[in-house]
Amino acid sequence: MIQSGSPAPKLSEAAAGTLPLLACIVLSAMLMVADHRGELSPKVRAALSTAVEPVWRLAALPATLWRWAGTALSRQDALADDNIALRRELQLRDAQLARLEAVARENQRLRALLDGKGDFRLAVQMAGIVDVDLDPWRQRVRLDRGSAEGVEVGQAVIDAGGMLGQVIQVSEHGATALLLTDASHSVPVQVVRTGLRLMAVGTGRSDSLSVPNIPRSADVREGDLLVTSGIGGRFPAGFAVGTVRSVGPDDTRLFLVAEAAPAAQLDRGLEVLLVMRGEIDVDIGPPESAP
Repeated sequence: MIQSGSPAPKLSEAAAGTLPLLACIVLSAMLMVADHRGELSPKVRAALSTAVEPVWRLAALPATLWRWAGTALSRQDALADDNIALRRELQLRDAQLARLEAVARENQRLRALLDGKGDFRLAVQMAGIVDVDLDPWRQRVRLDRGSAEGVEVGQAVIDAGGMLGQVIQVSEHGATALLLTDASHSVPVQVVRTGLRLMAVGTGRSDSLSVPNIPRSADVREGDLLVTSGIGGRFPAGFAVGTVRSVGPDDTRLFLVAEAAPAAQLDRGLEVLLVMRGEIDVDIGPPESAP
């Protein structure tokens, strides 16, 4: 049996399948003509770019944040390194400044030390204090000059303030000096104001001297300056020994006793002067005026 009308559905199906293709072709042709005549594609592309720009920014946000974080961290590390370097440089400058201040103070101390001998025109030798006797009952210091440098037992030791003591022991390259404040030490003194000759003895304390056996009729007052009298030849005359702080009766009530503050810096300073014997100093001291 032959069935009629069967090819018709196949043709309609084929035509229906080609219609969308034809429509796309016609639409493309129309868009091409419109783009050619009216420059439609740049406008559409601009509109699409404006619409898609937030999406691009959102997609690029992680990379932007990463770069910003890396830059911030690197800058922070650089600032930290610069801060450490500046701190170290500041500490170095502080240390150098402190050293310069120490050198300046030492220079002033040495100048005062050289001026301590006044106008006596005595030969002196500078010595350094290398050790201090820690025995509380003895007032002694160790010097870095000895017999090899011409130091002798009995030499007077002075500093910028005045009389400090005397040398009692000498080795080849060292010497021991007994300070004025040692309980076993005594030095002939004279009151500058009145010329009264007395004897100052040590008390065992670095801040005090005792002047015993003062006649009750003697004129000794608080504030009087005591200097070496030169009697006995051990200590040159005229060096400051101390200043009277108080005067009162002794235990026997027959004499007066005075307490004096030492003129020398017994517990400070690192340099002293040894007074040489039998020589005239021509290099240190105030210059003589021309005739």
